[in-house]
Amino acid sequence: MYQSRYLKWIWLGLFFAGLLASGIHPKDRFTWVLEVFPSWIVLALLIATRKSFPLTPLVYTLILLHCFILFAGGRYTYAEVPLGEWARTVFHQARNNYDKLGHFAQGFVPALAAREILIRKRIVNGQGWLFFLTCSICLAFSALYELLEWAVAVNTGSGADAFLGTQGDPWDTQTDMLMALIGSLIAQIFLGKWLGRQIAGSLPGQKL
Repeated sequence: MYQSRYLKWIWLGLFFAGLLASGIHPKDRFTWVLEVFPSWIVLALLIATRKSFPLTPLVYTLILLHCFILFAGGRYTYAEVPLGEWARTVFHQARNNYDKLGHFAQGFVPALAAREILIRKRIVNGQGWLFFLTCSICLAFSALYELLEWAVAVNTGSGADAFLGTQGDPWDTQTDMLMALIGSLIAQIFLGKWLGRQIAGSLPGQKL
């Protein structure tokens, strides 16, 4: 119990440190709010469910890493994150592709969270259906986010250009969703068994 509380405070400390660092003189304050807002929603959900439905350490850790990806995108805007600029120079890319990392994480992290919920709630039987439904959930979530970006762009005009981060790519929406799908596939293939062991360890007798 002590270790659990200790790790909880470390998680929260890292989260707020990252949020604070990203919010100090960001490239564009409006874009910063739009980019980091999902992390606030996730934090509220995690706090609300910390006792009734605590997640595995693996999923909590990945959620924190995903939040840091959001913080960097909010701090610099996705089109200008230094890591993406470095990759563009080294790999001779036509654009800053840091946003693709963000959308990959948008599939990778929710895949394991969704997989854990589906297993623990016994919503689906069979590994095949579990894999398929997890991918479907991640694609639906990615499509919902793209619709949100569209709604923001329609209602704010050019003020949402940095938030969209298309960088002139006409297929940006489609490749964003593709990256989310790839993330969900890779997460389940490489981390599915690890997640299963953590669930079994915390819930003896749970059928995986």
